[in-house]
Amino acid sequence: MCDSKRTKIDSFDQNGVGEIGSGLFGLPFTEEESEVVVFPIPWEVTVSYNAGTADGPAAVRDASPQLDLFDPELPNAWHLGIHMPQIPEQWEQESTRLREKSEAYINWLENGQPEGENHEAIVAEINQKGEELLQWSKQETLKYLEQGKLVGVLGGDHSTPLGFMHALAEKHEEYGILQVDAHADLRNAYEGFTYSHASIMFNALKLPQVKKLVQVGIRDLCNAEAELVNQSNGRITTFYDSSIKAKQYEGGSWRKQCKKIIAQLPQKVYISFDIDGLDPKLCPGTGTPVPGGFEFEEAVYLIKALVKSGREIIGFDLCEVAPGESEWNGNVGARLLYKLCYWMAVSQKRLETTH
Repeated sequence: MCDSKRTKIDSFDQNGVGEIGSGLFGLPFTEEESEVVVFPIPWEVTVSYNAGTADGPAAVRDASPQLDLFDPELPNAWHLGIHMPQIPEQWEQESTRLREKSEAYINWLENGQPEGENHEAIVAEINQKGEELLQWSKQETLKYLEQGKLVGVLGGDHSTPLGFMHALAEKHEEYGILQVDAHADLRNAYEGFTYSHASIMFNALKLPQVKKLVQVGIRDLCNAEAELVNQSNGRITTFYDSSIKAKQYEGGSWRKQCKKIIAQLPQKVYISFDIDGLDPKLCPGTGTPVPGGFEFEEAVYLIKALVKSGREIIGFDLCEVAPGESEWNGNVGARLLYKLCYWMAVSQKRLETTH
């Protein structure tokens, strides 16, 4: 540990009031002093329902200093250091610019594609920028991985972590994805957008290093997605929300269901967490809320159970947090992000628990 970090740990008042304008979670650490880097991507060009997720990184950042740092299972976990780089203004501006164009195109689709309008150029431009975003985020996150950092992506819509998945594919021969989500996200270029938020898992499966996709909490999907699951020869396993709830209603424990979910995963696991996997009362501002979903502690229990199984979390994303009309969305998102950061550290033996 460098001297500057030790000095900050010794002088930091973890019981004090979080300062507005301080670092993520009110922590004082620089990028160099932090073991965890949360990489923000303010992008939502292809969202097909409610917008606002591009503001997710800022909402989580702004809410995070209100979080108390003490966790009975992870005392002094904050000593690891968590840092979030500046939200990239260039991509935020591009998202706003292209979102206006995609809205016009999506409205055209929803109105039955009336004659006299040509949107091919818009789709081509958005697909090109999606490819550029993928390559940029891949190189930026790969840079942090090469430095030995623990990395998570904070979106933005659910298309944003694809570049990071590509970066991880360069570092690991194989890994599995644990997807917590209301939606399957297995559509092939939804609405013509190659990098649609609804196509993230379809695109992730193009990576040969992704040996397994385990989806949990799914409760909204189309027939083509269900067929893709059924025809995947076991590469995709989906635990539907209705089935999970039915087992609980019939007396089954969440612990046993978590064991079955985790048993489907390989040793190295990437967690892709769309916040709409939670009950929408916890994230009402999210882009496409769906009734059902997990309570906060149910989701955290699954993450803990994954780590306690001995599996290694090699990275994660948290997406689709949208501020909405209150700070509640950012508040819940910040708490979930905190848990993801530190349980990833536990899984990689950089942090010990009390249990």
